[in-house]
Amino acid sequence: MIDHITMAVSDLGKSKLFYERAFEPLGYRLSFGKEGVFWAFDVGGSLFEIQDTDDKPPLTRLHVAFRVRSRAEVEAFYRAALEAGARDNGAPGPRPEYEENYYACFVLDPDGYNIEAMLNELAPQG
Repeated sequence: MIDHITMAVSDLGKSKLFYERAFEPLGYRLSFGKEGVFWAFDVGGSLFEIQDTDDKPPLTRLHVAFRVRSRAEVEAFYRAALEAGARDNGAPGPRPEYEENYYACFVLDPDGYNIEAMLNELAPQG
């Protein structure tokens, strides 16, 4: 399942307003973001994100994140992608700067797009 897609835009403010209005009849709403950096819209269980970028790694003009079921799948995806010719853009590991239980890896595909395999595990219950 695709967890989120991030697309670079030329004018973040203009694009934010456009998508807010265009998504309104579909019931999609602005979920979160950071002024001048990115905005994320909840599009029915996945996120559609727009970002302001100058294409400096790890950002690319298009980013797709695939939700997986386990850390082992994140790691297997990473190894398989590298063996298939991808370039490393972030080894498997925790990403607490995103969310406390976020675990992901990033590779650049043959065209240089940032492809992610990710897992946002539930916090342990105790």
